[in-house]
Amino acid sequence: MTDQPKKIRALFCGAVLQGFFDLPGKDIPTVLKATGGLLRQIREMPGVDVLGTFDDDETMVGTSPTGWPWTFYILADVPDRDTAVAICGLFRTIEVGEHRLWKYMRVEARLGRELVMPE
Repeated sequence: MTDQPKKIRALFCGAVLQGFFDLPGKDIPTVLKATGGLLRQIREMPGVDVLGTFDDDETMVGTSPTGWPWTFYILADVPDRDTAVAICGLFRTIEVGEHRLWKYMRVEARLGRELVMPE
């Protein structure tokens, strides 16, 4: 039996930016569809296990230009740091019309390990 390398626990923190709120209402579904594509791509990445998501849009209204409070979170186990970097990179590459997703939201990742307490 071989030892599997430990996965890294990653918390991806997302903030909606003013560019999203400046959009005409008819263009908002395009950003939401791109965000759905982002989640789908993350879930399909090899070795990534999405543990949960958290959307604070009902009680946190408006922009998050400095990050806090964050609008949404994605908690995942990833195989390595490069995978976490690649997930953040999706915000740079996913197209939303003539722009990229990062025009409308920003992301920061926190990397660590599962918090386990000795018995």
